Amino acid sequence: MSMGKPMANYAAAKRVGDFVFMSGVVAVDPSTRRAVAGYDDIPDAARAALRTLGYATGQMSVDVFEAPIVAQSWFVLERIRQIATEHGGTMDDVVKLVQYFRRLPDYAPYNRVRGLFYPGQPPVSTVVEVSRFLPGDEVLVEVEATMYLPAQ
Repeated sequence: MSMGKPMANYAAAKRVGDFVFMSGVVAVDPSTRRAVAGYDDIPDAARAALRTLGYATGQMSVDVFEAPIVAQSWFVLERIRQIATEHGGTMDDVVKLVQYFRRLPDYAPYNRVRGLFYPGQPPVSTVVEVSRFLPGDEVLVEVEATMYLPAQ
């Protein structure tokens, strides 16, 4: 799975002084241009980590409801972690998240997944419910991040 470049003509992130501003990240694989639909679309290690939270149970009757938002949440946060690393930082340097949801109740599973990336105190954040995302209705969450990274 490639989590690389944005699908459109914009920067994934831009450094301005001591800050790195990240564009909104959605769970779409740039190589296939398809939204992450479930646990099969994320790596085995991610599924193992999600099992520690009670997700990715292997029970279709449970996973079918949770898998899309849980897998997309992991994908988006992992991509933010990768962008932070590409700019010389870590998730601890990400000081603000703006989280957009198609359905506000999806915030609860997202918040649990976010705990994998922020085992301590999460950054300051804003949560917003929106009606649609690009590239389509299968996208459930978008997150933009701001990283504070003082020049060395």
